[in-house]
Amino acid sequence: MSIHFTVSELTRNLFHSLGRDHERGPRPLNPEQNLLLECYLAGQIPESAWSDYVFETPDLARHAEIRRLSR
Repeated sequence: MSIHFTVSELTRNLFHSLGRDHERGPRPLNPEQNLLLECYLAGQIPESAWSDYVFETPDLARHAEIRRLSR
């Protein structure tokens, strides 16, 4: 039996165990995604539709969370 790890997995696990695992910031949104985020934050998009968008583009949820925390 053999166990295989990639260097990135080992590094990530090491940083996690040391408590220094800071997630990268979300990728920048394109203009369409930015408009979608603005509409969601303004309450113009229902949660059910938003969850579909987030499923396709997980960074949308991270941007929404950042925007909520910055208010």
